[in-house]
Amino acid sequence: MTFLTDPVGWWIEPFTSNPFMTKALAAGLLAMLTTSVVGTWVVLRGMSFLGDALAHGVLPGIALAFILGFDTGLGALLAAIVMTSTISFIPRISPLSEDTSTGVLFVGFLALAVVIMSSGAAAGAGDLDRFLFGSITGVQNAELARQAVIAAVSVGVAVIFYRAFFVMTFCEVQAQMARMRPRLTHGVLMALLAISIVGSFQAVGSLLVFAFLIAPAATASMFVRRVPLMMAAAVLIGTVSVYVGLLMSYHHRLAGGASMALTAVVILFGAILIRALVLSLRPAPPEDQLPVQMLADSR
Repeated sequence: MTFLTDPVGWWIEPFTSNPFMTKALAAGLLAMLTTSVVGTWVVLRGMSFLGDALAHGVLPGIALAFILGFDTGLGALLAAIVMTSTISFIPRISPLSEDTSTGVLFVGFLALAVVIMSSGAAAGAGDLDRFLFGSITGVQNAELARQAVIAAVSVGVAVIFYRAFFVMTFCEVQAQMARMRPRLTHGVLMALLAISIVGSFQAVGSLLVFAFLIAPAATASMFVRRVPLMMAAAVLIGTVSVYVGLLMSYHHRLAGGASMALTAVVILFGAILIRALVLSLRPAPPEDQLPVQMLADSR
């Protein structure tokens, strides 16, 4: 019960007395800002599976970059570009849907990453754990600077393309009639999704970034209807997830990235249960206020 008996020592001192925790908090918050803004559109457009596939799709690029000795962020970005381009290209030259293409590439890219890391060229490079789950307590200043740039770009693009994203999300036909170029808008959103994943994998790993991308935005979508408020709520929920997750990992010697991602998912399920409980306690509307069709069906 130290978090109650010594609140300053439990809640605040880990970030004021440990430089690595301060950097971890900054990295986590930047990752959460990026993924929450982009994740709102991912949730609204039903692109969660694509987000999951892309989170795995960057692994071959990261693995190759690690083996060849160049920046893993660049490798992840190149892999993300290849995957998003291929997902859009396959339906144009085959009868396969985009969803099927995504599933095939999901498995293919993940298998390729495992093959690369199990080859002789990867001897001494370690395993995929560091790429899957990140190393948030080892974040360097240069990586923080890159995350800050990516966060600024993501928020800026989301603001500039807000109207196009909004119209395309809720009425693609109207977007076409208004000459908003839905294909270009979709491409921009795909690029934004790729950039957010690349910018966040260092903090929580390419696998756990999916929880950051979906959980806060999904939680916010259950209680907020306006998109800007949904983004703000997702950022707030994500901030709580980062802060609490890092404290849990610090005090109980747990994996930092996994603790943050798990906290976000726990908050989501808690919100689902609270919402279900509130709805169940609401009084049923009087019979004369029920829809006419419902009354007709009951007869």
